[in-house]
Amino acid sequence: MSEKSERDWLRLPVVSAGAEYLVMGYLMRRNILTYKAPPNNEGYDLICIHPDPRHIPGKEELAQVRIQVKSRYATDCDRGFPVNEKSFGAFDFLIVAFLNIGKYYGSNDGSTGAHDVEFFTLPNSFIREHHNATSSWQKVKLKGLSSEIEAYEGEKGFEQIAKALGIQKPLKYRPSKEEKASQQQNEIDRSDSRG
Repeated sequence: MSEKSERDWLRLPVVSAGAEYLVMGYLMRRNILTYKAPPNNEGYDLICIHPDPRHIPGKEELAQVRIQVKSRYATDCDRGFPVNEKSFGAFDFLIVAFLNIGKYYGSNDGSTGAHDVEFFTLPNSFIREHHNATSSWQKVKLKGLSSEIEAYEGEKGFEQIAKALGIQKPLKYRPSKEEKASQQQNEIDRSDSRG
């Protein structure tokens, strides 16, 4: 790497660290209990478990899910991210967060092009299948895979982790009209029998 290109490389450690916390927040929003692994932990960044401490995983469920988080801050990035082949056995899912804070390539300085964050929750098998180990950077590139990765985007992607842990979507019970009518009738019958 030349001296000039090394100086031109924009490093944003706060933005990069923020990606893990963004992912944690979205997983917890889905009622997935999520803990951050120690800094520089090998192979995964987050550990997810069922929020009910008494939950016993079913036949097809996992007791814990290990997540590796990757992020790219540039909106105009190549949609690729480095993944070392050595880490394949250490994570169950890889979540890539495209932070989209602005356009930085070519003559762009980052002052334009910002838009919402995009998350893709990719199973380990997907990473293995699309991993390119031909360069020293060992990358996975999502460019040109739009239809293939649609099922892993945003909420649909997070749902894979909830399913792996056996976490049902939180729903509020609402009695049907018949149940309400039956309850009201029971209350009327009880008050009639007292009086």
